[in-house]
Amino acid sequence: MSEDKKQFKQTYDNASRFTRSVFDNIKGGELPTELRRDISESYQFYLDDADRNNLSEMNKVKRTLFSVWYIARNLFFKLTPVRRIIVLIGTVVAFGGMPDQTDEVLFGFILLFFVLGLELKDKLNAHGELESGRSVQLAIMPDSSPKLEGWQIWMYSNPALEVGGDLIDHMSISENSLSLTLGDIAGKGLPAALMAVKIQATLRAIAPDYLELSDRAKRLNTILMRDGLRSSFASMIHLRLESESPEVGLVNAGHHPPILVHEDGIRELKKGGPAIGLTQTAQYPLELFTMEEGDLLVLYSDGITEARHDTGTFYSEDRLRELLQHTHGMDAVSLGHRILNSVEDFVRNARQSDDVSIIVIRRLPASERSFSDTTPMRESS
Repeated sequence: MSEDKKQFKQTYDNASRFTRSVFDNIKGGELPTELRRDISESYQFYLDDADRNNLSEMNKVKRTLFSVWYIARNLFFKLTPVRRIIVLIGTVVAFGGMPDQTDEVLFGFILLFFVLGLELKDKLNAHGELESGRSVQLAIMPDSSPKLEGWQIWMYSNPALEVGGDLIDHMSISENSLSLTLGDIAGKGLPAALMAVKIQATLRAIAPDYLELSDRAKRLNTILMRDGLRSSFASMIHLRLESESPEVGLVNAGHHPPILVHEDGIRELKKGGPAIGLTQTAQYPLELFTMEEGDLLVLYSDGITEARHDTGTFYSEDRLRELLQHTHGMDAVSLGHRILNSVEDFVRNARQSDDVSIIVIRRLPASERSFSDTTPMRESS
């Protein structure tokens, strides 16, 4: 085959592949949903409160036109100065030329595509770095739920972005004792992920010297106040289980109160002290309670209760409490999946807006003490 024929065949194959991918996307039925989602996210990202307030006072036609203008304006000012100049030149040349000035119009569009390519390059580079960060974060997180005689424990964590700001961890202080942690760092993305790693490493380092949960949480708070950023803080649940004891010790640092599922219904535990990193004088009282055989304890991050439908409606704590009302007797894995499936059914096609983390703990009946669960934490990620 001649060189010209090879080149023609390669060009034809590339064009066919491109055409097939476009038609597959159209036939898949996801295009309208993706388009609405992208428009909604662009609206939220590029418009500030002042812009949204102005738009709310306009009629539908005027609001549509001004939305496009506000988004274009704010997008323009997010570019670097050099790229702004290139966009201005490209726009003037592409749309300000005469119909017979084909070369000039084409040159204008080339300039616009050049800037688009630069922005895409930056995004792909950042995405690659975040993927590397995610690999490091996964490497130091536990990859499966822990085992402890007399208990069944199921842990799950799934970040909304490439790296997550939720902390979920377990560590054994002794052969018969296990500590579990679920935390939620203020913010999202890389800063929150780095703070989660710092808190995890600090907790593991101080645990052998601070056996009491209250003292451990207080020491963690002191370190974070000393070394953390001024605006950084984290809500956190830190608890202890003993292999053959039904008693649970727990400290709550400003997190959603865990929900105890018992035979007669559900009960929320205490909220406890302030979030870690908020105040130097924080105290974290220890809460002790007993779990009867078959009881369940549910710890969750706000990625559950603040999961949003396309309409902006939250899943809510009320919906979670209603779901848990009659779940006594379920095993930890089944209950965990039931919560996830309920949230997924609620949000439907909406994109995950926050990190989702859950720990479900079940006090095993004597007849099931030989059972042990080793479900991977990220089985559904």
